[in-house]
Amino acid sequence: MALSGLQIQKLLPKTNCKECGSNTCLAFAMKLAAKQADLSLCPYASDEAKRVLGAASEPPVKAIGLGPQAALKLGEETVLYRHEKTFVHQTALAVSVRDTDPPAVTEQTLRQIRDYVLERVGERLLVDMVCVHGTAGNADAFVALAKQAWEVTQRPLVLRNADAAALVRAAAAVKGSGSVLAAATAETQAVLVAAAQAHGHALAVSAPDLNGLVQLTAQIKQAGFNELLLQFDTHSPAERFQTNAIARRAALKDGCKALGYPSLAFVDSTDPLAATPAAVTEIAKYGGICVLPVFDPALLSVLMTLRLNLYTDPQKPIQVEPKLYAVGEPTPDSPVFVTTNFSLTYFIVSGEIENSGISAWLLVPECEGMSVLTAWAAGKFSGASIAKFAKQIDLEGQVRRRTLVIPGYVAQISGDLEECLPGWEVLVGPPEAGDLESFVKARFMARA
Repeated sequence: MALSGLQIQKLLPKTNCKECGSNTCLAFAMKLAAKQADLSLCPYASDEAKRVLGAASEPPVKAIGLGPQAALKLGEETVLYRHEKTFVHQTALAVSVRDTDPPAVTEQTLRQIRDYVLERVGERLLVDMVCVHGTAGNADAFVALAKQAWEVTQRPLVLRNADAAALVRAAAAVKGSGSVLAAATAETQAVLVAAAQAHGHALAVSAPDLNGLVQLTAQIKQAGFNELLLQFDTHSPAERFQTNAIARRAALKDGCKALGYPSLAFVDSTDPLAATPAAVTEIAKYGGICVLPVFDPALLSVLMTLRLNLYTDPQKPIQVEPKLYAVGEPTPDSPVFVTTNFSLTYFIVSGEIENSGISAWLLVPECEGMSVLTAWAAGKFSGASIAKFAKQIDLEGQVRRRTLVIPGYVAQISGDLEECLPGWEVLVGPPEAGDLESFVKARFMARA
């Protein structure tokens, strides 16, 4: 049964030392009750507190770290729906290579995985893992491919093979890579647990149904190994959706520790019409690792964009630093555009200005990460606030041309802005950023 913050406080030292990062022991106890902190942060916790609170304060979905420094984090989730608080560690995306692929194809795919970067709202999105799939029944080829994948990409691996002996050899060959062995069954769990433990890997476990999976994970945990992932044995997207939801709800709402682990799913269909919804479902419905069958930049861009949206804290919009940005190579005589510091808005506006063919300045005041209309409605994007920010950063000392372009949706602030910034010409731009190019050509290039 979950303990309340007051019940947890009774087991803490009550020194209010602040060494845990909270101002009081009660505040720390409240964080423990909400699964937002770990008891290990308290340096003075008694043995009794560790015994009673250790399991109670663990996140319902265990945190798993993959990679040499455990930098790729999975699990540690505390809510069923992101609007309740936020999702924590995003679904890792992996791309498969097979030991039956021609060497030239394998090398090309690994290099594509290594070099792929999607830049979106200021973030660099990468392929997280490589799945090495043994299908040829040749352990030597499987081990060699595992070594090659690790050496080329330096990304943690999902080692997938029905032959437990081949998995053990591959685990030793990429020792220290912090990879995943897939997958242990009731028959192979003893040898694969030993291999994962000896070489620093996590272990995926699989069973025909959830009852069998609960028994297997509980057995492995009791034996002393707890770096586990769940590989559900499902046969349709609908069944996968349902199973993911049942397992997450059991872990979060019913306290079922045996299902409180990240999951591992393989999308084996190479048909985009089948692979895309399967991968989307996995990301949207609690997937830990989603393995894609082929390297497809079009599919990756869709999935990474979806994932970024789902795993953004809904209470903390993505935002850029408030300041004066240079778009292109502006001079003191270049015009100044104005927008908010919501990341998506900033990158869209700056991109459209750049596409228009001119260099300009982009003034981005503090708007708490809100979009233009939202910030205006909240009083964060007004003539007075923009003028105040312009004075704070000494805009007049950085540019000679006294021209400001504001978004068309807030045309009503133009008069107030001109009053607050005497000597400046305020132009009302188009409502939509997509029309900036024609606006720039009509208002600035025509003059030139």
